[in-house]
Amino acid sequence: MSQPSTIAGILREPTRTTESEESSALIVGAGVFVVSALLGLALFWGRDLPIAGPGSLGAAVAIGSAIVAALAFAAGRMVLRRRFGEGDVAVEPAAAPTGPDRAPGSLDEPGPRLHWFDVLALALAHAVIALLGWTGLADVLEQSFLGAEVYLIPAAALFGVALALTAYVSFLSSVRMTPMLLSLVLAVFLVVGVITAMLSSTDPLWWEKNLSALGMTDDVSALAFNLTLIIAGAIVTIVARYATAGLPAANPGERRGRDVARWGLVLIGILLACVGIFPVDDFFALHNTVATGMAVVYAVLVIGLPKFLPTMPRVFVYVGWAYVGVIVVLAVFFITGYYNLTAVELVAGLLIFSWIILFLRNTGSVVPRRVVAVTA
Repeated sequence: MSQPSTIAGILREPTRTTESEESSALIVGAGVFVVSALLGLALFWGRDLPIAGPGSLGAAVAIGSAIVAALAFAAGRMVLRRRFGEGDVAVEPAAAPTGPDRAPGSLDEPGPRLHWFDVLALALAHAVIALLGWTGLADVLEQSFLGAEVYLIPAAALFGVALALTAYVSFLSSVRMTPMLLSLVLAVFLVVGVITAMLSSTDPLWWEKNLSALGMTDDVSALAFNLTLIIAGAIVTIVARYATAGLPAANPGERRGRDVARWGLVLIGILLACVGIFPVDDFFALHNTVATGMAVVYAVLVIGLPKFLPTMPRVFVYVGWAYVGVIVVLAVFFITGYYNLTAVELVAGLLIFSWIILFLRNTGSVVPRRVVAVTA
């Protein structure tokens, strides 16, 4: 039976085992709690705070958590970089072998690299999730405790606990980043960002126009919507590399197919980012061109998937074809006036991004299936 790691051993090798990862995250969270609780005392001294709104405890927690989430994620990548040596840290393929002390899907094996811009995009995604998540929770609590205020000591303690929890989760997400976890980050980020843009829009009838109307105004909803699309596009390009890195390619034809699938996903990510970079009110033609191009690239990739990646599970291929069929039917409904453009864009966007997330998860099953077959 192995002995528990000492604190000195954890500090020397904070990601050597699953136990040391958890302990390192707890140490990070404890440090953040002490610092943020003292900072909260200084910031809130002499006043009671509302739960939500400008100058509230919720606003302070949201902003502080966003900063802490980004820093904790970056710290986790720096720890891994120190362990694996110079250069960018790899994200392990889903089926890479793991040692007896490591959790499945950990970061011990070489694989596709997380470059500095990948780390930046993922750190921003974690920051935005923390910012919007704590803001939403504060708004809910405000409605539950109407007129309530938080005193100094509880406010500082809650401030410290919230930031410590955020740091703990973000650090663990960083050191355990795998394709499966990456798909979860993408899903949560998109849902939180788009719903926040909808709830904060100053135009209550934005849905009568189209989904891109959320990015047309000068308020916070437009910033949230466009920033969500830009960062999501960067994450999709990261997904493209990690989803295809572990796929078998025994001959030049399979390698070409894998490259086509990879660059198709990269192009989808670039076009998605361009949808946020070029708002529809200022760049009407360009905005519609990149949005349409993204749908076309997706359709080509899904239809040609059996040729590009013949090892992909057939059930997933059929699901992709069904998605394309549903999008075509929605387009017909829009042309005939049965659906408005917002409904079509919402459903089509949900289908496209759910397919990307499923693609990331299904590619992780290809290598294990091949390993089992060879072993048998």
